[in-house]
Amino acid sequence: MITRDRLFHDMTLDYHQPTEPKPGSKVFLHFRCGKNEVKKIYLVYEINGEIKEIAMRKHQTEDQFDYYHCSGTVPKSGDDIYYYFRIESEDEVLYYGQKGPTENIPNSMRFRLIPGFSTPYWAKGAVMYQIFVDRFRNGDPDNDVLTDEYYYVNGKTIRVENWRDYPDATGKDIRSFYGGDLQGVIEKLGYLKELGIEVIYLNPIFVSPSTHKYDIQDYDHIDPHFGKIVSDSGNLLKEGEDNRNATRFIDRVSNLRNLEASDALFAKLVAEAHKHGIRVIIDGVFNHCGSFNKWMDREHLYDNSKGYDKGAYISYDSPYRDFFKFYGGNWPENGEYEGWWNYETLPKLNYEGSKELEDYIIEIGKKWVSAPYYADGWRLDVAADLGHSEEYNHKFWRRFRTEVKKANPDALILAEHYGSARKWLSGGEWDSVMNYDAFMEPLSFFLTGMEKHSDEYHEELLGDVDSFWFKMYEAGVSNFVHSSKLVAMNELSNHDHSRFLTRTNHAVGRSSTLGCEAANKNVSLAVMRQAVVVQMTWPGAPTVYYGDEAGVCGFTDPDNRRTYPWGLEDRELIDFHKKMIRIHKISTELRTGSLARLNSEKNILAYGRFNRTSATIVVINASPYESICELNVEVLGIPLEAKVLRVMESTRNGFKTEPLNYHVKNGKLVRTYGANSAVVMQYNRISAINEESFWSTNFFRI
Repeated sequence: MITRDRLFHDMTLDYHQPTEPKPGSKVFLHFRCGKNEVKKIYLVYEINGEIKEIAMRKHQTEDQFDYYHCSGTVPKSGDDIYYYFRIESEDEVLYYGQKGPTENIPNSMRFRLIPGFSTPYWAKGAVMYQIFVDRFRNGDPDNDVLTDEYYYVNGKTIRVENWRDYPDATGKDIRSFYGGDLQGVIEKLGYLKELGIEVIYLNPIFVSPSTHKYDIQDYDHIDPHFGKIVSDSGNLLKEGEDNRNATRFIDRVSNLRNLEASDALFAKLVAEAHKHGIRVIIDGVFNHCGSFNKWMDREHLYDNSKGYDKGAYISYDSPYRDFFKFYGGNWPENGEYEGWWNYETLPKLNYEGSKELEDYIIEIGKKWVSAPYYADGWRLDVAADLGHSEEYNHKFWRRFRTEVKKANPDALILAEHYGSARKWLSGGEWDSVMNYDAFMEPLSFFLTGMEKHSDEYHEELLGDVDSFWFKMYEAGVSNFVHSSKLVAMNELSNHDHSRFLTRTNHAVGRSSTLGCEAANKNVSLAVMRQAVVVQMTWPGAPTVYYGDEAGVCGFTDPDNRRTYPWGLEDRELIDFHKKMIRIHKISTELRTGSLARLNSEKNILAYGRFNRTSATIVVINASPYESICELNVEVLGIPLEAKVLRVMESTRNGFKTEPLNYHVKNGKLVRTYGANSAVVMQYNRISAINEESFWSTNFFRI
C-alpha cells in the first residue's frame, strides 16, 4: 500500500533543478515516495497541447523514503509546461499534483513551469518593511508642510504640531502633515538593520500635494517636503486666497534647487541603505496622477509660471490634452475629464490616446532604478486598472517589465492586486503581488475572524483550519508559480487596511464611528504574536508595516497611518519580531523550502517548511483552551525516530526561546499547546550528528 504522507514533489530546488530553467536548458525533476512502496512512477507533462510521459527511475534511498528522478530539455520556444505524476504500486494507482495525492488526474492542479521566468534571488523570502513616509520619523523639520501653505480638497494644509496626535477622521488627514521625511528614514536605518529588515518599501515619495501622495504632481522629482528645501521665499495663503496665490508652495515644489537637492537625498538614502545591506523599492502610481499635476493643472499652480506649458485643464491647445479623456464642456474652466473611481483629484491617464505619455512613464520606470538613484524595484499601485482595456494593460506591463529589467536586471516588480493575478504572473509582466488573497485576509479570518478593514466579524471563520487552507492554498495556486510565490509581499497590515493588532479586539467599525481609542482597547498581543509567527514562516516575503512591530493600533485609513511611537514602543513586541525575523533568516527552509500541511484538528493550524537537510514545524492553537495534539511529521522528511528542538513558544503570558527537545516516535510528535499559543520547532540532520555544537552555534545567538 502507498503511504500518501510519504509522497512529495514541489518546485523547490530539492525537487526541481534548476527552479527557474531557461528555454533550451536541461531540467531534473525528483519525486519522493515511501521506501519500496511503489512499482513505477511516471512524469506526465503537456507542452503546446501535446501530452507525453517519462518513466522515472529510483536513484536514492534515505530513511523511510525512496527518491526517483528524470530529466528533460525545456523547449526553446512554446507555451507554459504543465505536469503531474502517476504513481503505480501492485494494487493502486495515484496521481500527484499541487494539492498532493489524488485518485484522479489533477487537471486544474497540475504543476506549471514558465520557461525563462525568474524573480530576483535577493527578494525570495526577503524580510520587508513598509514605510508611510509622513508618519515614520521627522528628520528635517525645515522641510515640513506649513499650515495654510496651500489649499487642497476643501481646505488649507495643516501642520500637525503634536507627533502623537491621532489622524483626523473627518476628512482633513489628506492635508494634515506630521513631518516624516527621507532624512528620518536615513536616521533609522540602524534600527531597521538591527530589526533584521532586508528591504524597505516606501509609499509614494514623488512631488504631490497630499499626505499619501497617490496623486502625483511630478514623477520626475522627489517631493521637497520629503527631501530638502534649500530655497524658501514665498508667502502663505491669506484668508480667502486660492492656489493662484500659493507662492510658498510653488517656490518649494517647483524651485529647481529644491527638486535637485531632494533627488540627491533620495540617492543618498538608497546608497546608505545598501551599505546596511537593505534594498529599497518605491511606489509607482501610473494608472492616474493628481489634478495638481503640471499636465492637468486644475488648481492653476503652474499657469503663467516660467518654464511650464499650459495644463490640459487650462488650455484646449495644451500639449498634454491627449494625456487625459475629456468629455466636453466650455473651455477653459469647465472641461469634464475621467477621474479614477470618479475622483476629480485623481485624473486617469489616457495611455491609448498618447504614445508620448506611455514613453514618458516607461522612462520614469527606468530612471529611478538606474544611476544615480539605484532603487531596487517598483510596487505598482492599482496596476490592473491602468489603461482602458485589458489588452492594452498587458501590452503596457510587458513593455514596462522589459525596459525596467534592461535598466536594472535585478529589479523587483510587485503589483497591488485583489483577486487572481494569473494573467499578469505568466512570465512577462509582474514578478508578484501584494498577497492579500493568499495571506493577509485568510490569516486575519483564521486568527481574528475579522475582515481586513475591520468592517466585518465572522465568528464562524475564527479557528477554521480547513477554510484557512482552502483560501491560502487555492488562491496561491491560482495566482503563483513558485518563483512568484517566494517574493509575494506577505503583510498583516498596511496603509489601506486596519492594523492587525486592532483586529484582535473584534471591534467592527472605523475611527469615524468608533473613535481612535477604540482601536487600542482589548487587543491581544498573544494573537498578534501568532500572526507574526505565521508571517515569518510562510512562503513569501514577510513584510512588516511600520509600527506593527512596536504595537501600533488603528482602524482602516486614515487611522492605520498613525505615527511611529518613538520612545513609547512596545519593546517586548519589537524583541519578539527580532527573534522571529532571526529564525526566518537563518533557516533556509523558511526562505525557499517546501510547505506541507500537517494533520490537525479545529483551531489547531499545523504545517511544516522543509528541505532535504532541515525542517521547521509550526503549530498555532487558535482556541482559548489548552490542547494536546498528535502530528504526523513524516511528510517533512523527518526520520521515524528523531528529536526536534523548540526555538520559539508564544503564549498568553509572553514568549520564550530557550531550547527544549521533543521526541518524534514512529513519525509522530505529541505535545500540549497552550491557549492562543504559537510554537516553532526545528529538526536538522547536522544537529542529529553534533546536536550541541550545531544549535548553540547557529540558532540561539538571537
